[in-house]
Amino acid sequence: MRKYFAVAVLVAFAAGNQPHKTREEMNITRATLNNGLRVVIVRDPLAPVVTVEENYLAGADEAPAGFPGMAHAQEHMVFRGCASLTGDQIAAIDAQLGGFTNADTQQNITQYFNTIPAEYLDLALRVDAACMRDVEDSQVEWAKERGAIKQEVASDLSDPTEKFIERLNEDLFAGTPYAHDALGSQSSFDATTAAMLKDFYKKWYAPNNAILVITGDVDPDSTIKRVNQLYGSIPRRRLARRPEVRLQPVRAESFSMQSDLPYQLVFVAYRTPGSDSRDYAAALVLSDVLASERGNLFGLVTTNDALDTLFELEETYPMASASVALAAIPSGANPSAMISKLKEVIAGYLAQGLPADLVEAAKRKQLAAAEFERNSIPGLAANWSEAVAAQGRNSPDEDIDAILKVTTDDVNRVARTYLLNQNAIVAVLAPAPSGQPVPANGFGGAEQLTSAPSKPVPLPNWAELALKSLSVPKAGVHPADVTLANGIRLIVQTETISPTITLVGNIRCEEKLETPPGKDGVGSILEQLFSYGTKNLDRLAFEKALDDIGANESAGPGFSLRVLKRYFDRGAQLLADNELNPALPRDAFQVVKQQATQLAAGNLTSPEHRTRRALELAVLPKGDPELREVTPQTISRVTLNDVKAYYAKTYRPDLTTIVIIGDVTFREAKATVEKYFGAWKSEGPKPNVSLPPVPPNGPAAVHVPDPGRIQDDVTLAEELGLHRLHPDYYAVELGNHVLGGGFYATRLYHDLRQVAGLVYDVDDSLTATNTRAGYTVTYASDPANVSKARALIQRDLIAMQKENVTPEELRQAKALLLRQIPLAESSSDAIGAALMQRAETGLPLDEQILAGQRYFELTADQVRAAFSKWIRPADFVQVIRGPAPH
Repeated sequence: MRKYFAVAVLVAFAAGNQPHKTREEMNITRATLNNGLRVVIVRDPLAPVVTVEENYLAGADEAPAGFPGMAHAQEHMVFRGCASLTGDQIAAIDAQLGGFTNADTQQNITQYFNTIPAEYLDLALRVDAACMRDVEDSQVEWAKERGAIKQEVASDLSDPTEKFIERLNEDLFAGTPYAHDALGSQSSFDATTAAMLKDFYKKWYAPNNAILVITGDVDPDSTIKRVNQLYGSIPRRRLARRPEVRLQPVRAESFSMQSDLPYQLVFVAYRTPGSDSRDYAAALVLSDVLASERGNLFGLVTTNDALDTLFELEETYPMASASVALAAIPSGANPSAMISKLKEVIAGYLAQGLPADLVEAAKRKQLAAAEFERNSIPGLAANWSEAVAAQGRNSPDEDIDAILKVTTDDVNRVARTYLLNQNAIVAVLAPAPSGQPVPANGFGGAEQLTSAPSKPVPLPNWAELALKSLSVPKAGVHPADVTLANGIRLIVQTETISPTITLVGNIRCEEKLETPPGKDGVGSILEQLFSYGTKNLDRLAFEKALDDIGANESAGPGFSLRVLKRYFDRGAQLLADNELNPALPRDAFQVVKQQATQLAAGNLTSPEHRTRRALELAVLPKGDPELREVTPQTISRVTLNDVKAYYAKTYRPDLTTIVIIGDVTFREAKATVEKYFGAWKSEGPKPNVSLPPVPPNGPAAVHVPDPGRIQDDVTLAEELGLHRLHPDYYAVELGNHVLGGGFYATRLYHDLRQVAGLVYDVDDSLTATNTRAGYTVTYASDPANVSKARALIQRDLIAMQKENVTPEELRQAKALLLRQIPLAESSSDAIGAALMQRAETGLPLDEQILAGQRYFELTADQVRAAFSKWIRPADFVQVIRGPAPH
């Protein structure tokens, strides 16, 4: 997907070790250490949070011939131990920081990023510097990690869109490093040794081949000094020679692949300019123009030729990128006809030229998106890393400056140069319906296994001293909260980081309860019809009005608006017009109804639907409202009058919450909402929108065949019998963070991935509403390892019931939850989503602090008692999607 790289900030330049700011208000600080490490600090006081992102300028491009995943494997191995730090210590430090830690490998960069409370920046820098100084790369650790990374490859080989991208790269970039996916292959990992990994590390992991980006609430001057102390003594290295990228002419190709989706995907792909090209900015604008809902490509949806369409830059490399025109069509439709239509749309634009007003609209949206990127601390780190490391820019501003200079002539020239149908790669992903779900074996005989508590991980003194004390953080947001005269609850949080405003709204409705019998699907049809304009503006006029102010808007039971501050009034007016006065035209209703019927038909035979349906039937009692199902037959019964009646019944201000966050005062926000939403009235009594409680389920096991997968996706789930407002929720959630949430430092990851290498991911989650709660563990593994992984999960769950967690584990779980509280406020979107979730669940808006106090006070006895009471390992429903497990 296209990324917006720009941030509207002023840039200060520095040379040598000492930063220099030319003006006091500048929030960008740069330095280059004597060993060549470049440092960029972007100060953003949105929250007491910091993101550290280390960018090594080496990736899949630099991998040895025959070993395309070498850089990816080395990325994994960094977490297995660095200079003076074991893998267990790294995991324990990250967990106790509550950090959001991860890494990724691309074609020309490898990135390590960590978002943590700002007060612990020094710890994150110490760990990162240790890994730049040296890594362990032992054969013993690689033997364990090899299993996990092969499971990651198996996951991608089971994903049809990932397989398409891999094949597309082979065709568009044949004979270059870009032709090989950075992920790697299972066969190459079998041949990889720890010595080879260490050799790769020595060639490329050097301060003079890295750019350290730090964003957030930091003091730049003291941070630069500390970086120099920690990194300055790491010696520079002589770098290996980089491979050349020599692009060959693209040869037209056509292929088809099996898919597990409920519809066909038709692609027409082109090789387009890379980020090093002077034409790259025009290519970004061109992509937006072709994706416009006022354009001819989206017109295929409104004429019922396609279920949906898209145009996007799918892959971007320095020398070239891949641009894709995409259409989703019903499973039984003729893909050849759609291929022709996609090509006709492109050829038509080449002949007639791109509309100048769409070019200007695309530029406005890019500029607006640049302002919104400032509202996220981790997003800033990602954008600056992309710009300065992956693309070699001085700052993200360079892309915006280039976009500002793009003309319609530039866009037309780039389109006519690169979007050549005679050189296009054409592909079809065609559904291969799964077999019917069949009963399968359950847990078997592992119920009595228990595990010894994990041994404490001794930390270095500097980490132990910094992390030993725990406290409940103070609230970082203080929203205004009021109920308007018509019943709308309005919550406003003022943030002045950027001149932007985000509005999110939600109408509490429950389609499974409020849909008339036999007419399931009426709500989803209504949602699709909101895109067809209002009673005041038809579809095209409404989209143009949004384009004129560079806004993004959506209507429905969940509605939203992202708009620059100066256009907030107009944006709110358009949103209210769409939400309160939808056109619901009859001709559009017929189109949407037919598309919904076709999608439902494909969905019923898809592996994803059958998996979800099997799970629902097993965990929910007969007759539960959630078991209602949308089918072609139920949709066929829906009339336009049904849609209008459903709208009148369910869209009510007294069931609506609006959260506004951004550069706006409470008074301004309230006045605007009252101006445009104040006349909205409710009629009749409030409908019931809460699903009834459900009893705990019994055990079951189901296998859903999926011919496109080589790996099994496994879900273990059960209904608990409690709810979000129950006091035991907190003890279960705390225990859940003993099991997971902290990578190798928590039990499930430690047992299933770090030690056994059976999985790449294992996730445990407690999801709760005000009437229901479910507990789920998910993982993916080779069919031969499904039962082995399942037995370890079973063992760990039973241990939680029979033995108190250790003091070290309890403290770590508390640290993880408490220190994540400020991290949840590291972006405006996250703040808005959290406020909405609390309001909709009936929780206080400062629930995160109240919950923190509860976690802080909980004991190991209470955690064990809660797991013993609510978690029932013998009653899990197990649903496996993929090959038959061994």
